[in-house]
Amino acid sequence: MTRGQDTESGRRRVTIERFYHAAIEDVWDLWTTKDGIESWWGPGGFAVTVQKLDLRPGGQLLYAMTAIDPPQVEFMKKAGMPLSHDARITYTEVSPPHRLAYIHLADFIPGVEPYDVATVVELEALPQGVRMVLTLDPMHDDEWTSRAVAGWESELGKLEALLSKAASRSSR
Repeated sequence: MTRGQDTESGRRRVTIERFYHAAIEDVWDLWTTKDGIESWWGPGGFAVTVQKLDLRPGGQLLYAMTAIDPPQVEFMKKAGMPLSHDARITYTEVSPPHRLAYIHLADFIPGVEPYDVATVVELEALPQGVRMVLTLDPMHDDEWTSRAVAGWESELGKLEALLSKAASRSSR
């Protein structure tokens, strides 16, 4: 489920909610470890390589996201964007295994000055699994906000597939 809420600037904050049949610790690990992040982060057609992970308030996640599938490579080239981009996230809150908040520097958009995008990940353990609520600031315009939501939808699909695969292995 995706919904919006108003920010102080009047723009709509984006909220995406998912439920995973998994242990909260498994979901947390996929959000907060090098191997976990590299296994699902980035939309389909992109690969992520973690260069630094300092999981504490004020700490940073530095990673390279690289277009690897032909449609994404073609899109990046047509948009005048590099095939690989070094990204920076600064953690503002780390409360295992329930809440992770960070600022992502959006410095990859041609012709747009870099700006911060605040993101919060909230995990709630339930008897059947984990409820995850992802809330993020809108991008600088509606088109880029839609692209960000599509990217997250793709990424969260990859996360769900990993958790489902792990659950089916453990139930054997």
